[in-house]
Amino acid sequence: MPLVPVLAAQAIGVRRRAQLLDEPSGPRAGRIGTGPTLRLLITGDSSAAGVGVDQQAQALSGQLVGLLSKAFTVDWRLEATTGHTTRDAIQNLSRLEESFDVVVTALGVNDVTRCVTRNQFINRQSDLMGLLTNQLGASQVLATGVPQMDLFPALPNPLAWVLGEQARRLDTGLAHVASQFPHVHHFKLAIPPEPAYAAQDGYHPSALAYRIWAQMLADEVFVRFG
Repeated sequence: MPLVPVLAAQAIGVRRRAQLLDEPSGPRAGRIGTGPTLRLLITGDSSAAGVGVDQQAQALSGQLVGLLSKAFTVDWRLEATTGHTTRDAIQNLSRLEESFDVVVTALGVNDVTRCVTRNQFINRQSDLMGLLTNQLGASQVLATGVPQMDLFPALPNPLAWVLGEQARRLDTGLAHVASQFPHVHHFKLAIPPEPAYAAQDGYHPSALAYRIWAQMLADEVFVRFG
């Protein structure tokens, strides 16, 4: 309780100083590569949308598709929006009538900042995974873990510590959800806490971080789909 005024002041300060970066330009769907067809969906918040770089080619979608296209004909789609929570993603994806082989999710930061509880997060992620594996037919879901928010350069302490602790709580909830679905893999993303891996706003990944993320995901897909 004694921290509440400090946290509120820091949160207001972060919002005032924050650099509001646009989502990168570039295609959000396409077909590329040679080999067996792999239907790929990338969904989530601003990180999935590629905020932090100028072009989708530098973002997660562009770099992941580029790697996978070396072995597959990748039929891909990006459904991600800045500010989206898990509940927002469910509402957005419910309208889709396509099916996918692989789905990559990146959600949790906005659930943290909007004070979603661990139990609420578990329930909503369970609904999301059910939607992905049933309605959208995904045979593999790579659920990216909730980022370590205490390592975000833009966040001062103790706000960073408080958000980081809540991010860890939600991430353990996500791991629990993944364990309940045979086709869902909780994908723990480890990005070094160094300036080169952060975008200019100190909140989103840089092109280098997206490259590491994409390579780790591609490795998982290659293992599961040969």
